[in-house]
Amino acid sequence: MDLALLRTFVTVHRAGSFTRAAALLGLSQPAVTSQIRTLERQLGRPLFLRQARGVTPTTIGDELAHKAAPHLDALVEITETGLDEQSSPRTLHLAGPPEFTAERALPALATLTEDSQGIALRATFGNADETLEGLAAGHHDLAISTARPRGALLTATPLCDEEHVLVAAPRWASRTGGPGTPRHTDAHGLENLPVVEVHESLPFVSRYWASVFDSRPTASGMVIVPDLRAVLACTTTGAGLAVLPRYLCAAALERGDVVALHEPAVPPLRTYFLVVRTGTLAMPHIARAHEWLLRTAADWG
Repeated sequence: MDLALLRTFVTVHRAGSFTRAAALLGLSQPAVTSQIRTLERQLGRPLFLRQARGVTPTTIGDELAHKAAPHLDALVEITETGLDEQSSPRTLHLAGPPEFTAERALPALATLTEDSQGIALRATFGNADETLEGLAAGHHDLAISTARPRGALLTATPLCDEEHVLVAAPRWASRTGGPGTPRHTDAHGLENLPVVEVHESLPFVSRYWASVFDSRPTASGMVIVPDLRAVLACTTTGAGLAVLPRYLCAAALERGDVVALHEPAVPPLRTYFLVVRTGTLAMPHIARAHEWLLRTAADWG
């Protein structure tokens, strides 16, 4: 059996689409279709059911993918790394949100570049949609996302939860009860404070208001800047209130640069996922980074 046909088959199985598989393989869609039909003729059984959007594997298709994919991944690993132990380290292409990737993921992974079996790192920042699309297209090896992908092409593993905190510079505390006084249990007294956010739609503030106060914020953005680290910097100078991940503002809270305006019994959480293309954890450098991040994240809480 032609290994090229099997490689195309496994790619289609993971992508769930001839079109997407063709893009990943650098082939035309007719070429992919022709190769799958050839393999089906050789086996005498259909491997996929064609649908309006993509394809669904048959029982035989699923069984063949389960048997063939690990061996094909191992062959790809051998051909890409070579047999020379002195060859250059494998490069891991990581993608994720800028703040979390820069503050947590990259420092953790940087330790894997130090030993003789280390990996080289290349990072790309983007939102969840951009990151997952790039991963599916083969531009990245490993992605960090706040959205769990659907379908069989990508496999997601929960990495960690981040707690969101409503903060502002100390001078705003007097308008919400003052330092040392009980925090508000509703949104009253917070509506007139200016807001610092990453987008005009106020995604962090709106999510916090919906989760904690069961309402929508009435304020509009005073400062809009597309980076949470800049949001923290502006909030520290007194530009307004902001909702930030605790890991990002913990040091500022400890120093007193900002204060928590509200302390709900159950703080809002957001989950991060580690995402790979299905089957690529057979590649040692991806598996090592994946395992290391999961292990390191256990201490982030």
